[in-house]
Amino acid sequence: MMRFKPSLLTLALIAAGASMHSYAADEVATDKTAKDENIEVIQVTGIRRSLQESQSLKMSSSSIVEAISAEDIGKLPDVSIAESLARLPGVSAQRLDGRANVISIRGMGPDFTTATLNGREQASVNDNRSVEFDQYPSELLNRVVVYKTPDASVMAQAIGGTVDMQTISPLAHGEQTIAVSLRGEMNDLGSLNSGSSDTGYRGSISYIDQFADDTIGVAIGYARMMSPNQEERWQAWGYPTNDNGDSVLGGAKPFVRSSELERDGVLAVFEYAPNTTYHSTLDIYYSKFTDDQRLRGIEIPGAWGTNGGVIPTTTDNGLVTEGVIKGAEVVIRNDVNKRDADSLSIGWNNKFNINDNWNVEADISMSRANRTDIGMESYSGTGRGTGVGAVDDLGFAYNGKGGYIFDHNLDYSDKNLIKLGDPLGWGSPLGANTQDGFINKPEIEDELKSFRLSAEYVLDGGAVRSVEFGVNRTNRDKTKLDKGYYLTLKGYDGSANYTMAVPDQYLLAPTSLDFFGMGNVLSYDSLAFYNDGNYTETDVADVDLSRATNSWAVQEKVTTGYVMANLESEVFGIPFTGNAGLQAVHTDQSSDGTVATVENEVVVLTPRTAGDSYVEWLPSVNLSFEVADSQVVRLAAARTLTRSRMDKMNANLNYTYSANPSGGNVNWSGSAGNPELRPWLARQYDLSYENYFSDQGYFSVAIFYKDLENYVYDQHTDFDFSTLFPQGPTDNPIGDVTQPQNGEGGYVQGVEASVSVDFGMFADVLSGFGTVISGSYNDSEVKETPTSNPTTLPGLSEKTLNATIYYENSGFEARISSRYRSDFLGEVTKISLQRENVNIKAETVVDAQIGYDFSESGIESLYGLSVQFQVNNLTNEPFTSYTSDDQRLVRDYQNYGRNFMLGANYKF
Repeated sequence: MMRFKPSLLTLALIAAGASMHSYAADEVATDKTAKDENIEVIQVTGIRRSLQESQSLKMSSSSIVEAISAEDIGKLPDVSIAESLARLPGVSAQRLDGRANVISIRGMGPDFTTATLNGREQASVNDNRSVEFDQYPSELLNRVVVYKTPDASVMAQAIGGTVDMQTISPLAHGEQTIAVSLRGEMNDLGSLNSGSSDTGYRGSISYIDQFADDTIGVAIGYARMMSPNQEERWQAWGYPTNDNGDSVLGGAKPFVRSSELERDGVLAVFEYAPNTTYHSTLDIYYSKFTDDQRLRGIEIPGAWGTNGGVIPTTTDNGLVTEGVIKGAEVVIRNDVNKRDADSLSIGWNNKFNINDNWNVEADISMSRANRTDIGMESYSGTGRGTGVGAVDDLGFAYNGKGGYIFDHNLDYSDKNLIKLGDPLGWGSPLGANTQDGFINKPEIEDELKSFRLSAEYVLDGGAVRSVEFGVNRTNRDKTKLDKGYYLTLKGYDGSANYTMAVPDQYLLAPTSLDFFGMGNVLSYDSLAFYNDGNYTETDVADVDLSRATNSWAVQEKVTTGYVMANLESEVFGIPFTGNAGLQAVHTDQSSDGTVATVENEVVVLTPRTAGDSYVEWLPSVNLSFEVADSQVVRLAAARTLTRSRMDKMNANLNYTYSANPSGGNVNWSGSAGNPELRPWLARQYDLSYENYFSDQGYFSVAIFYKDLENYVYDQHTDFDFSTLFPQGPTDNPIGDVTQPQNGEGGYVQGVEASVSVDFGMFADVLSGFGTVISGSYNDSEVKETPTSNPTTLPGLSEKTLNATIYYENSGFEARISSRYRSDFLGEVTKISLQRENVNIKAETVVDAQIGYDFSESGIESLYGLSVQFQVNNLTNEPFTSYTSDDQRLVRDYQNYGRNFMLGANYKF
């Protein structure tokens, strides 16, 4: 039998906080274990509780995992789940608008990770499958576990890893608890836009109780957030080369953004365990999220503009660092981005202990997510079209950070100079130069329904402890409706020089753009101007092929059968535990889309439905050997699957037809999605060593290798158009279509290490001090063809490093944390709210917090009260992306400022 046992304190922590929702086949210690061994449940809170429980979860799992646990009810270590996850070994986060919201695991980006809530896969509000973690209030979660290796009972596995967010079990909690928290928040950049705020708040309340002789448990929580977010952003169009071969600014769109993030989250858990043979849990989670952004700035054409040219005055190592844009014509932007999203997840789990040998489990769940976006652009300038209004000679100088500082002569806040219109002639929906604005209105609906039935047979002896088997059925339907409209002023009379002064009722105080030298700009409430019916809308899909094929629907029906043996024995005197199993995954996928072409300057649409079905076999094995007391070596191997991006699985196709192609070209050509796209597949191998030298101290090192069987690339393929249209007698039905295809694979490999140390174990004077440090190194090589150059994997940072130093003693606690990730390829938003991958510069983000728990003050009236002060982005680290190997050629430079939070928690 396995000698490896957690300590009494570890058992107490597991007993006090274990979730009743199991991710895989692991059986953790329960209240009965604690009682049988006469364990005194030690009251541990704060940072040490979080670290000790996370360590106990890592130690007792049959898979290679990392974990975060709440410091107390309603208190995960960070305000964002993604920020907490990014402190774990091998995990890194990407910031969006100043907040961490998506993650990479072991160098595999968000496309290769799966998120679950209590073991159930979640619908997502984006165009793909990856979950945006800021949809989930950290105050309502008890712990988050990252599974780096799967087993056969895991239905939501992924090549990168699986993130399981877990809610509390009220019966395992074992006592009545009410917890309330409230924090005020402020951003040190101030209110950058007129009408915006730099202050906000976060609050939550949780209630946990047990009834009917502890056979009924209830946990209810509510969390609300109103968070300000400010940003100064430099954004470049690009950097063409001039006649001297030097890179020069092609154009820029610097602006300031002010956001208000509003989120309401509700959680309810109902647990019923009338006896030892039946256990039922119903959990309901709902979140409503609104992100209201106001962006104001100037679009400045440079070398790519129709101005008098760029005159360089200083050049440094191939880059024009100073010069003058002669006769510059600019566009004043008053834009709005607004997102409304909501998520609902319901799960009902029932466990039946039939006898000493048989256990049966049934689980039914539903997850639904909806998103509606408004991305509005409103233009103003000195005239309609180029060469009409006043121009400016703009001096510029490189600021050393990737942006430029400008000198200007015109007053861009003058309402008599800056008027509504189409200053640069960007579009002609109702005649020349009539695109006075633009609005995108994409909508996403995603729904998953799952049913799982499984059984376990416990054997009476031998190396096989038990055998599990079962079946899971998941139906997923995701749709995207993408609408976009050109906006033209309703008063437009057809004259070439028509402009309109902004009506006084929409005018706001000017917005300062001093951070790049352009002074104040005209500001107005563009969304109110639009909502009052002042624009004529022209549907882009009527004239633009790409927009006509942006909407789609994808359906998946996945049936998974599995069998898994849970193992416990010895080999050469070394005890081991683990599991070995096999999944058979049958997938039936289809998509409803559109075939589009242009005939006589009109977009012609034809419906199309296509799909495919297939079976994949996924074996797995996880083994843990206790090579010495409290020292474990883990071995794991598996064939894993990650489903392709849903936005690439659409049945859309746009094409052109030529009856008499020249040069032997084909009659048909175009671009398409691929409803027959197969999943990414990999064979992965893991080896780790873990040494648990105290209840709050361990060292671990792990190496991994992922052999990617395939990868998805956009490729030219032969497409049979006779499946869509009748062919002429001389037509060749085989056309040339660019679409995503499963191509060659490659590998991802890496090493990661972590150490957690309580310095009190070395000397009493160091009691309360401790540190957690982790780092990882990743490497990859993926090729489209055996002879092509390697492809950079999105989300892969070669190096990551995390460090936390803390002190906790006599109620006082302080912590400073730093997370570093090297350069990586990340996904960002481009024009029309589409997504693209860009190079993102290495960054180090530092957070700090200090607090005091009055429960240890000896003041009885303050028992249960704690206060906390926290600073996020303490060193004001910017987010920077660039366009080439020269990091001076910055695409985006985003300055978010620091966020300060002061608040209190009360538990009774």
